[in-house]
Amino acid sequence: MQPKPLPEAAQGRKTTGINRRSLALRRLLMFFSVVGPGIITANADNDVGGVLTYSQAGAQFGYTLLWLLVPVTVALVVTQEMCARMGVITGKGLADLIRENFGVKVTFWVLVLFVTCDLGNTATEFAGVASVAPIFGSFIGIANAGLCKTVLVVLAAVLVFQVVTRANRDIVERVFFVLCSVYLSYIVSALVVHPDWHEVLKQTLFPHFSSSKAYILMIIAVIGTTISPWMQFYIQAAIVEKGVREPQYAASRIDVISGGFVTDVIAFFIIVACAATIYVHNIHVPAATQIQVNDVSDVAVALKPLAGRFASLLFSIGLLNAALFTASILPLSTAYYVCEAFGFERGIDRRVGDAKVFYALYFAFIIVGAGVVIIPNAPLLAIIFYSQVLNGVLLPVVLVLMLLLINNKHLMGRWTNSVAFNIIAWVTVVIVSALTFVSTLQLVFPEIGS
Repeated sequence: MQPKPLPEAAQGRKTTGINRRSLALRRLLMFFSVVGPGIITANADNDVGGVLTYSQAGAQFGYTLLWLLVPVTVALVVTQEMCARMGVITGKGLADLIRENFGVKVTFWVLVLFVTCDLGNTATEFAGVASVAPIFGSFIGIANAGLCKTVLVVLAAVLVFQVVTRANRDIVERVFFVLCSVYLSYIVSALVVHPDWHEVLKQTLFPHFSSSKAYILMIIAVIGTTISPWMQFYIQAAIVEKGVREPQYAASRIDVISGGFVTDVIAFFIIVACAATIYVHNIHVPAATQIQVNDVSDVAVALKPLAGRFASLLFSIGLLNAALFTASILPLSTAYYVCEAFGFERGIDRRVGDAKVFYALYFAFIIVGAGVVIIPNAPLLAIIFYSQVLNGVLLPVVLVLMLLLINNKHLMGRWTNSVAFNIIAWVTVVIVSALTFVSTLQLVFPEIGS
């Protein structure tokens, strides 16, 4: 017996339902085919300096700076999306576009400053590895802090180089995704300390502002550590190497937005963890016995008596992961944009023999960054100081260059910024530039505003 055919209207609904499911499946598959650069780049920005800044924000001001992460996330997404769009539409990296549109001389001097800055930033990441070495040594019963530092830094350098140079792009990307997932340890460490969630929500949505110098300087620091110049070069290079083109742009944009959201959620929980422990502890004890956060390892050490061994270990794992993650990507970003600017072969899918300059640069950055850290009495504070100053100087420069490029109709065609998006983007540039300028002045001239 033949089944009775469905009414025409029912057949139409059934067909429409199948088409919708098919379309949803195609969109999901397209997203997973391009996902990576946005999430990886944004999470790499939660580096050693970022963890220290967010920790200080929570330890010094409790939950009162959580609101700031909302507009900062918007600013991060805006800058990252512009680079991703330029990579998709032009098929070229940011350094390549700068050379073609602003000339070799401008490109040369910009890159000199960027390379110098990135050397300091890379050393800072390995300094983060060194700072947690004694903590892990105490957990496994090794008392010699110097030995722990040297061994862990050398192992980190070897691991970083081997993973990136011995595997193809897909495997490296999967490794980076694993490192992204380790950032969840910060969420767990925040949950373990049982924060006051009512106060967390209140300060996020209905903040209590302060006009104090310290509060304003911390706002500047949080904004400055969230949007770094090297990130813009890396995300565009990663988009180009992955082969993302116009048909996949919508999915790539989701990747960028997701990355900005996820990285600042991690920052949110770092602040919460330190606010619920160090800040709460400090308001109940005399100033002389308060816990000070002057180094990234200070947070993990402070959490142990306040929140338990487990929370301290989780924070240390997150910190080591942050250092390894950015120590992998930062030199990679530098190698990409230098080779882009001067026309050398580049990319982790290239063999060493085919991209000698690219791999030589990557190797040199790792060796210098790790080597500086293990030298006895190395001026690590000076390295961190001057790399921060250079970051402050270069961020407004790269943001302005990006906006000039993305509004070039000859270059971008119909993909230039809309009027509304330009307003948002230029306001972001002005605010970030002004705050970064003030922050840089405060670093160079501490007496200003005192």
